[in-house]
Amino acid sequence: MPVVVVESPAKAKTINKYLGSDYTVLASYGHVRDLPPKDGSVDTEHDFEMTWEVANDSRKHVAAIAEALKTDDKLILATDPDREGEAISWHLKEALTKRRSIKKTTEVSRVTFNAITKAAVTEAMKNPRDIDAPLVEAYLARRALDYLVGFNLSPVLWRKLPGARSAGRVQSVCLRLIVEREMEIEAFNPREYWQVKAQLATPRGQTFEARLVSLAGKKLDRYDLENATQAEMAVDAVAKRSLKVLSVEAKPASRNPSAPFMTSTLQQEASRKFGMGAKAAMNAAQRLYEAGHITYMRTDGIDMAPEAVSACRDAIAERYGKDYVPSSPRVYKNKAKNAQEAHECIRPTDMTKDAESLRLSESDQRKLYDLIWKRTLACQMEAARLERTTVEIGSDDGQVGLRATGQVVLFDGFLKVYEEGRDEPVEDDDKRLPQIMQGEPAKFDAGALKSEHAKAMEKGTDRGLPAVLSGDGATLGTQSFTNPPPRYTEATLVKKMEELGIGRPSTYASVITTIQDREYVRKEQNRLFPEDKGRIVTIFLLNFFKRYVEYDFTAALEDELDQVSAGAEDYKELLAKFWRDFSAAIAETSDLRISEVLDVLDEALAPQLYPPREDGSDPRICPKCGQGRLHLKTSRTGGFVGCGNYPECTYTRPIAGEGAEGEERLLGEDQGDEIWLKAGRFGPYVQRGEPTPENKKPPRASLPKKGGQFLPGWDPADMTLEKALTLLTMPREVGMHPDGGVVSANLGRFGPYIMHQLPDEEKPVYVNLKEFQEVFEIGMNHAVELLAQKRANPGRGRQTAKALRDMGEHPDGGKISIMEGRYGPYVKWEKVNATLPKDVEPADVTMETVLELIAAKAKKKPAKKAAAKSTATKSTTKKTAAKKPAAKKAAKKD
Repeated sequence: MPVVVVESPAKAKTINKYLGSDYTVLASYGHVRDLPPKDGSVDTEHDFEMTWEVANDSRKHVAAIAEALKTDDKLILATDPDREGEAISWHLKEALTKRRSIKKTTEVSRVTFNAITKAAVTEAMKNPRDIDAPLVEAYLARRALDYLVGFNLSPVLWRKLPGARSAGRVQSVCLRLIVEREMEIEAFNPREYWQVKAQLATPRGQTFEARLVSLAGKKLDRYDLENATQAEMAVDAVAKRSLKVLSVEAKPASRNPSAPFMTSTLQQEASRKFGMGAKAAMNAAQRLYEAGHITYMRTDGIDMAPEAVSACRDAIAERYGKDYVPSSPRVYKNKAKNAQEAHECIRPTDMTKDAESLRLSESDQRKLYDLIWKRTLACQMEAARLERTTVEIGSDDGQVGLRATGQVVLFDGFLKVYEEGRDEPVEDDDKRLPQIMQGEPAKFDAGALKSEHAKAMEKGTDRGLPAVLSGDGATLGTQSFTNPPPRYTEATLVKKMEELGIGRPSTYASVITTIQDREYVRKEQNRLFPEDKGRIVTIFLLNFFKRYVEYDFTAALEDELDQVSAGAEDYKELLAKFWRDFSAAIAETSDLRISEVLDVLDEALAPQLYPPREDGSDPRICPKCGQGRLHLKTSRTGGFVGCGNYPECTYTRPIAGEGAEGEERLLGEDQGDEIWLKAGRFGPYVQRGEPTPENKKPPRASLPKKGGQFLPGWDPADMTLEKALTLLTMPREVGMHPDGGVVSANLGRFGPYIMHQLPDEEKPVYVNLKEFQEVFEIGMNHAVELLAQKRANPGRGRQTAKALRDMGEHPDGGKISIMEGRYGPYVKWEKVNATLPKDVEPADVTMETVLELIAAKAKKKPAKKAAAKSTATKSTTKKTAAKKPAAKKAAKKD
């Protein structure tokens, strides 16, 4: 029987099912050989000869393939259809030849298929070929480059920057993007501006919102209203005038669907919609591919096979009707600078099967398949037809002009199935406007904006008055500030790397994972923050190896590697050219002393390390002893700023965030320790003593907040030694629980709480305390009572919604009630919850109004009504539907 070799056992199992008992299908379990991590694995003195070694865990798999070849003289290499897959086939052939398992009589062939379906596998077996030499050479060049950079540059980092772990050809450039974005954010100076809007009503009583666009006959630019005084004058100017509708213009518009997925766009969308990291997305996609559900998931291509386009159009017509199928198929052209190989887009292998019908048990696979299926169908659907309306409103004297915009979807087209997520929020122009007629008056809706004004005032700001309101409450001015560029998410980082031509789709996930594993970068709330260690490494490379972390250089090298894969460039010439300059740079740096390196880095980082102080004093003078000068230092945990008078003065701080602006105050002494108020990355905190080699993490406690605001009396300006010592007593031991275990009180991210764990409990039980002061005062009796209540009701602290009013039976059956909700009263009927309008009291609502609200709400969610015949399917639909708004909300929030 011919021996067929693939990478994974899952893939082998699927293919074996298609080929039957006439073939022996085995797995190589990935790369079977690699360069040993030692000097000389790439011999730069002898034409870049490479020494390969079979990994310990791969030997048994190679032996199994060799054993199978004893009884058959035909080897079919069916690894993935890309550069990496070609390399694995080459490694297998080389390793088996070295073992003499491949003889002169052994027939060795290579087959590839873009999807693991019976048709694709059967067709591939009919068209064998030889191993693609240029693709293998491109792999060899890439692997040699990564070895030469990593193996030669990493030891330089270890010697010059204790704590630095590694550098890499693509990894270091990716890290530079994150570090430079953080430096942009730190250097950003927000600019104040104000916006004015009015709540207006038509003669028919329908309300709409309009924003001020011209004042005193002049068009308003974004920054024309610079402060509260100017905003108050603008609000007053609008409120004192009678307004009318000057023009109503409705323009047709259309929106076309996005192209089908390639690797990078799939990673981006999985991050936007599900918060899924690039590595998690690729793992889920790999499993879907191996199970035969989708086409190959590492591709730069966005074209689709003609038979797939036809199947897609048929599936659309069957599910949604012929109106949703365009007259001719949509054709997408690849925008990438260099498509890696001529692969198809990522699409389902069977267009008729949605996620529900596949019954996928793994959550990530289910969500990702649903995303791929919807995007693929949408890419061949009709455009959405819209009508965008712009209403111009003004005063008779021409002194003020306002504008209202809205959008109506006339035909949903592809939006019926799918809409691409956004990395950052955009202006909300899709509100639907009521019927507005040219020439009719636009009256103020008195009091409509009072609650919005109250919220703005309650939220407050440390930069002045946050909002101004007209006397009738219908015109509101709100304060805003320009925002710094947002930190990268994995999605936006992949997008940026793709734009710059850095790396390739197959490398994005591993690169982003590596810089987090190296502790150069951390991920918080889906955003990427550089650690101090990552900053130091980046600044070091920019000063001593600048060429090798330049975006253009890295992208040009990727282009050359693509030329190698196309057979247009010799890979050994590429390596020789690179090594000539790179080895010289390594030699120059190896002669530098650590102190010389730190002096260069200290100077380069000076604007971030030592920003001007408000009192005009020298920012490099130590704030603790007042004599020593601050200087950049390194340790195994990363870089930090320390006093030059060490060991007499032990002052230290991280290179960013904590005290970087000199915001420190000595509150006094207690038991021989200095008690400090410091400004940290996550806000002000108090600290006992300073870090020392023996005590690297001295006790500290954050100043208490609620809703983003400091609690009364706990503002940094009000901090005293007594208050600081009170905070530093946390966590406080309340006492021993009657059933065993200590009950403790503490301050957390979400406020004060108590915690207790019984001897037989797997996890502690937490109970939030209502009042901040309770954390210092709560006794055992009250604590035991609260813990008992929490254990009896272990939900997330939510109480059962209270029914305010029983409305009776729905015409279709089922009880209707008015419920008390967290965000106000709402109507509940079976699984439909509809919020009551703000101006409607529960006691006044009629059955007619209630039925209208239920009908409107149910109409917005057709997917939920049509969901599912089985319990498992209903559960899947519910989870997916719940997840998408969360992803959008997170995007808007950021």
